[in-house]
Amino acid sequence: MEIPKRLIEALRTASHVTILTGAGLSAESGLATFRAKSTGLWENFNPMDVATLFAFEQDPALVWGWYEWRRMKAMQALPNDGHLAITALQRKLKHLSLVTQNVDDLHERAGSHFVRHLHGTLQHPRCASCSRPHAFSGTSIPDEPEAGRRLEPPQCINCGSRIRPGVVWFGESLPNREWEAAQRSTRQCNVFFCIGTSALVEPAASLVHFARDAGALTVQINTGSTGLEDRLSYDLRGPAGLILHEIVRSLPDGPH
Repeated sequence: MEIPKRLIEALRTASHVTILTGAGLSAESGLATFRAKSTGLWENFNPMDVATLFAFEQDPALVWGWYEWRRMKAMQALPNDGHLAITALQRKLKHLSLVTQNVDDLHERAGSHFVRHLHGTLQHPRCASCSRPHAFSGTSIPDEPEAGRRLEPPQCINCGSRIRPGVVWFGESLPNREWEAAQRSTRQCNVFFCIGTSALVEPAASLVHFARDAGALTVQINTGSTGLEDRLSYDLRGPAGLILHEIVRSLPDGPH
C-alpha cells in the first residue's frame, strides 16, 4: 500500500503523535475480537454472564475461569508486525503516546513503553474488596486452556477477599489516571491514529473526535468500515501490520 505523502510529512514534523489501538490489532496475533461474526467472544459468551461485577459476585468461579482462559491465550500469542511497528515508531518519532483498549500485554512484549491501558490488563488482577494488587505465581502456560473451565479465584493476602480480574467490566468507569492521560495526549497531538478498533465502545471511541476538534490529522487503520469515516483525514484499509510497516519504512531513523 502506498502511504499518502502528506501523512508521512505530518509524521516527520509532528511534535506529538497519539495512537489508540483496539482488538483488531491483537487479532493479527490470533486473539479473538469481541464482535466478529462466528468467532467473536460475544458470539459464544454472554457478556452479562462473564463481564460484570454482578456476574462475578454470583458465580466467581465461572468468571475467574473465563478470564484465566483469556489470559493464557494472550500469553500463548506473540506480538505481530503491527505491535513491532508501533515500537519502531516510538523510536523514530519525537513523542508518541500509546493508548490501548486491549487487555493483553502484547504492546509491552513488543518493546513499547508507557502504554496506557484504558480497559485494564489481564496480568494485573486485584482484590475485589481492598484493591490490593495480586501477583500470579509462576508463568506456566497450559497446552490448550479450556474456555468453560471453572476456577475458584485466589484469596487476597491482605483481607482474605476474592481476587478479581484486573479489567474494566460493563458498568464500571475507566481508570481515572489512564483516561485523563489519554485525553490529554489526544488533545495535544498533531497526528492521531485509531488502529484496529470498532469505535463502538465509549468513552474510548470519543478520542478520535477530541483529536479532530483539536486540529490533529486523524488516521484510521482497519480492515473495514467503522462509521468514523466522516471524522477522518485518512482511512487506510488493510492489515495493521502491513500498513504500519510501510509507514515506518517511509520515515527516517530517529527523532529529528
